[in-house]
Amino acid sequence: MQPNTAQLRRGWLLAFLGIAGFSLTLPATRLAVLHLDPWFVALGRGVVASGLAAIALLLTRQPWPRRDQLRGLAAVALGIAVGFPVLSAWAMHELPASHGCIALAVTPLATALFAAWLAGERLPGRFWAAALGGASAVLAFAVEAGGGSLRMGDLWLFAASVLAALGYAEGARLTRSLGGWQVISWALVLALPWLLAPLGWVMAHTDLSAPSEAWAGFAYVAVVSQFLAFIVWYRGMSLGGIARIGQLQLLQPFLTLGACTAWLGEPLTGSLLGAAFVVVLSLCISQRAAPRPMEARG
Repeated sequence: MQPNTAQLRRGWLLAFLGIAGFSLTLPATRLAVLHLDPWFVALGRGVVASGLAAIALLLTRQPWPRRDQLRGLAAVALGIAVGFPVLSAWAMHELPASHGCIALAVTPLATALFAAWLAGERLPGRFWAAALGGASAVLAFAVEAGGGSLRMGDLWLFAASVLAALGYAEGARLTRSLGGWQVISWALVLALPWLLAPLGWVMAHTDLSAPSEAWAGFAYVAVVSQFLAFIVWYRGMSLGGIARIGQLQLLQPFLTLGACTAWLGEPLTGSLLGAAFVVVLSLCISQRAAPRPMEARG
């Protein structure tokens, strides 16, 4: 059934809190990878978050997920515990964080596509037109900023967007039966065995000496970006609809751009602000297009 007004407002609020947490991910990652190995940042954030998740699950004595839920949790783990951290860390080793935040603005379109496929959400044509308009502005900006072609970092970020969208959509779908914090916690625990051995190898072959701001950036992406922000984000999407609430991610560039200017001193170019304006305009249009629910796929 469609969410009522109260559910939708609560979903918007919770999702916005999640977006606020996510908005500092790229600047914090940039701070970290300027001094720490990108592989250490990508793998280490997942291991730290997995430890927090395991403690939370043990203290609350959560039951093990059902077998049919494990497949979805594996997709969440692949998307947001492994794929996105690794690809975004490598991209931030090459690109300014302000550039990266615009490139990641294609994530809402990908999230809507996964919502239509995995959760059975049906959306009217004007929703898809607005989402495509925002994604097109992102692509045009990336090409212009790259001197007429996409950089390798852009490709990493576009791939990260797809994997993040998979994790967002499938995680929100599972929240209806597992709960928001349980979904991210179980996904992180499932990912832990795949992260520990590579992290150990990286730590044995890299210099971990870094200034305090690099470690602060690492701590942020491990605790907030990888764990706490997902709790409210998944709950918000489950209340208001995955595709519709997912479009709130288009607000993220503005929050990220402010952090990039304040933390990293990165300039705000005209093309960057223009692309940000277009994606927020597409958000305004898409939010007026209410999804039509249908039976979800099994």
